[in-house]
Amino acid sequence: MKYNKLGTSELLVSEIGFGCMSIGTDEPKAISLLHEAMDLGINFFDTSDLYDYGQNEVLLGKAIKGRRDKLVVATKVGNRRIPGKEGWVWDPTKAYIKEAVKGSLQRLQTDYIDLYQLHGGTLEDNIDETIEAFEELKREGIIRYYGISSIRPNVIREYVNRSHIVSLMTQYSILDRRPEEEVLPLLEQHGINAIVRGPVASGLISERFREKAQEGYLDYSRDELIDMLEKLEGLADDSRSLSQIALRYALAHPAVASVIPGSSRPEQLLANAAAGNVKLKEEEIEWIRTISKVSRYVQHRS
Repeated sequence: MKYNKLGTSELLVSEIGFGCMSIGTDEPKAISLLHEAMDLGINFFDTSDLYDYGQNEVLLGKAIKGRRDKLVVATKVGNRRIPGKEGWVWDPTKAYIKEAVKGSLQRLQTDYIDLYQLHGGTLEDNIDETIEAFEELKREGIIRYYGISSIRPNVIREYVNRSHIVSLMTQYSILDRRPEEEVLPLLEQHGINAIVRGPVASGLISERFREKAQEGYLDYSRDELIDMLEKLEGLADDSRSLSQIALRYALAHPAVASVIPGSSRPEQLLANAAAGNVKLKEEEIEWIRTISKVSRYVQHRS
């Protein structure tokens, strides 16, 4: 497993990380899967206080016992649940962030968080206040570093220019190349790394794409989607699957430090981890760019 430095931080994260949202709520199965990931060399685990009403953090907290110092634990904040009400409300206030982190620490059974991420963000937020909350938590030693999770170019620009974020979690894949035009170059320019979610586009970039592609995806109609994935399928062989090619494509960009595919089964986990040994030639990356669409973010631009 290869490990990359995350932005300007001292964190070394495995290039194949683990998106914990997929582990479910069956405790023995979830903890077994997380332990297997650790045994495979995965050291970067991403969760959120939002997932399964906090139960996701609880399960990760149980799994990291005895291994905490060897792992990079990331969680998120900003979506507030109101007792007795369905859903959640957006709350990026300093008061809420500093209160919510206590719950995450308790559920994760740790006294510090390696990477604390704002789980969203809008231009209507008091961004300076939000940044101040993260900076205070950092000074207090409660968090080591902070980042944001967003696909909004206008919000990303504000945090890049006004804060000390070390990472941006964003959706990026062969089917969603929107970050390539402006977001990834901006991060690279400022020494910030991307953490990629959705690298296999909800499982579309896999051997099961014909059954999964019941409709279009972003700028692709269903027919366009099938046609492109059939072409991409030509790169797959016994040494690398479609999903592994997808992971390697995302990791090929110099601004990307880690991809965090989800795994709900051991075989999925093994395939994801094995992508660490897969290679894509530069000419193959260029060819993938010729058969796939370069899209542009339309909303949240100013």
